[in-house]
Amino acid sequence: MDIGKHWRVIIESVQDGIILVDETGNFIAANHSAQLMTGYSEDQLIGRSCRMLNCTGCEITGSGKGKNWCMLFSQGRVRDKKCMITDSSRQTIPIVKTATVLYDDRGEIIGAVETLKDISENINYKNELASIKRIYHIDDGFHGIIGRTPVMQNLFEHIQGVAPLDTPVIILGESGTGKEMVAKALHETGSRADKPFIKVNCAALSETILESELFGHVKGAYTGAQSDRIGRFEAAHQGTIFLDEIGDIPLSVQVKLLRVLEEQMIQRVGDNRSIPIDVRIITATNRDLEKMIHMGEFREDLFFRVNVFPVICPPLRQRKDDITLIIQHFITILAEKTKKNILGFTPQAMRIMVSYPWPGNIRELRNAVEYAFVLSKGKSIGVEHLPEKLLAQNPDTEALVDNSVRQPAVYDKIAVKQSEKADLVDALQKADGNQTRAAQILGISRVTVWKRMKKHRISLKHADKQQL
Repeated sequence: MDIGKHWRVIIESVQDGIILVDETGNFIAANHSAQLMTGYSEDQLIGRSCRMLNCTGCEITGSGKGKNWCMLFSQGRVRDKKCMITDSSRQTIPIVKTATVLYDDRGEIIGAVETLKDISENINYKNELASIKRIYHIDDGFHGIIGRTPVMQNLFEHIQGVAPLDTPVIILGESGTGKEMVAKALHETGSRADKPFIKVNCAALSETILESELFGHVKGAYTGAQSDRIGRFEAAHQGTIFLDEIGDIPLSVQVKLLRVLEEQMIQRVGDNRSIPIDVRIITATNRDLEKMIHMGEFREDLFFRVNVFPVICPPLRQRKDDITLIIQHFITILAEKTKKNILGFTPQAMRIMVSYPWPGNIRELRNAVEYAFVLSKGKSIGVEHLPEKLLAQNPDTEALVDNSVRQPAVYDKIAVKQSEKADLVDALQKADGNQTRAAQILGISRVTVWKRMKKHRISLKHADKQQL
């Protein structure tokens, strides 16, 4: 197949800007995207020197043709080079450039093809993200805990007050309220911050394994114990041990744990030697331990040992004013992790998020944000991206959800496209083809003007009403 005569169709099908220059650096051709990016029509470019774009990535000597013209012709190619060019309105545009030299059958340089990728939107996005961080004080979290409501400020004060002491702390709160984050904050704020922080999930281990995990074992202590092993208490020596879900510890292990707390000594499973340990103990539970005591499921003496200084993690429904802040925090993390240019929720979607009761608290909120983040393809997350459970439990859903968002009518789509194109053409006419001024007229960014021109295939020399 001879594709030589189809080169124009090929370069017009590429989303990035493509320009061709001869061996003296004069423009030969430019695709539609390159014209929109530079602000020059192809007729304005052809025959003129590529110097007119003032590319900061070019090293031009201009002392002759081919290798004597610029560094590109000497090197043969340039890949993914970040630089700046100047458009027709004297605005600078950040780009990533890739260029390759073209040779004839005799190996002589006849020119070069360059691909220009506009990265100004990514830079603008990072600037917007930094602005949002400043507005919402996202970097002001207390050891990763986000919250500015009175109940959270009270929590932070309690943490700061008890952290320097070795007083046993029990963290109370519903599932998903961030009890582990509070435990880490207590450790990091205290005098043992440079020592180990060891977590044990007591609910996830059977009675035999839990005892071995806490206190260690010696070789042959039970089937499978093929060597000596230290326990979590020894690993946390001089640091902090965090016993999560302490309400799920079996009564037999509770007895041994009480002895450890009273004597500051542990015995490995299968051994009769006592090993001194120095640890700060923090526990957590979402269960009612006092009720468990009355039911004979939790030892009262152990309860008084661990319940010296209770710290309560408030549920999300008691700190609704923090929800928007926490959501934006998750959006920031996900955006940085995935490189998706999503800045936040629409006002309608945010109202649904705030009004939902969040029985799963922050854990459920994080999952919902991540779900919506994955579905969203634009810069914002709308009602149509939210989990169905949130919409079903919200009494205002019908008022907030525009049905056209979920199942837009065909004529609505056409009307929006026609209006967008007509407004753009009208603005370009008023601005005499200047994209920057057209953007100011429409109240949008120059990049958006360029993208809409590319979307509707509007060229600078044909921006008239006949295109509609």
